[in-house]
Amino acid sequence: MIKYVFFGSPRFAEIVLRKLIDSKFPPIAVVCNPDKPFGRKKEMTPPPTKLIAEKNGIKVFQPVKIDEDFMRKIKELAPEIFLIAAYSKILPESLLSIPILGSVGVHPSVLPRHRGSSPIQNTILYGDKIGGVTLYILDKDVDHGPVLGAETLEVSESVDYLSLEEKLAELGGKMAPEILVKYSAGELKPVEQNHELATFTKKFKTEDGLVDIADLSAAINGDLDLQVAIDRKIRALNPDPGVYTVKKGKRIKLLESEVLEGGFVIKKIQVEGKKPTSILGVIQGVLLG
Repeated sequence: MIKYVFFGSPRFAEIVLRKLIDSKFPPIAVVCNPDKPFGRKKEMTPPPTKLIAEKNGIKVFQPVKIDEDFMRKIKELAPEIFLIAAYSKILPESLLSIPILGSVGVHPSVLPRHRGSSPIQNTILYGDKIGGVTLYILDKDVDHGPVLGAETLEVSESVDYLSLEEKLAELGGKMAPEILVKYSAGELKPVEQNHELATFTKKFKTEDGLVDIADLSAAINGDLDLQVAIDRKIRALNPDPGVYTVKKGKRIKLLESEVLEGGFVIKKIQVEGKKPTSILGVIQGVLLG
């Protein structure tokens, strides 16, 4: 069994980690973010990966910062590889160089396409028909290192972020054991990416989710280009950072939509201060009234 340490905190990492454990390929330790206050009551909530690790008797580290004390503890584990999936902190080279076989990233796109922090959102926003997962060797640049392996899957025209995230994470968790075993045995050589084909993504902010009310009205009334663009935005940027429009000073969350042969439908909204609704008559009245 390969001695590897898993780095990751959010839902994507949780799904990858669960798949690894289910495949009888558990890490010797998990590194994730510290517990954080969540919800209206600000209750301290652990990262999803911590809960899975503890349930399976796997040692957990939650460093506030990557310091000498943390690196000493990791070195004592004598890991062969780090496997990194959606770990939010930038990891210094001094840490990445600890395992004898280096550090391997699980990236939810077919590199070099969609390097950076939001590959899943951009797969939807650009209308990519093919998505995938890449396992690659980390180096000093973002998602730049040589590739150990990649697999693809079809992306439907109606898929939303959470559904695509789950599919890609499960694929990454399925791929990792075989690739890491072959790599550690010297049967797999990293292949340099074609850097000329690289595209880059950014972290989305709240304002990126804004849909101008005039554009939304035009889409509902038949503008095909705006229908496609707004539908992709709603599917890509929900639940985070969220998609919304503003009418008469009130923010209206746009939660679900669909492009049909006969037009474009907003299927679910939430008006500021109210509960979400899927009643089409109410939605039409709010957005077009």
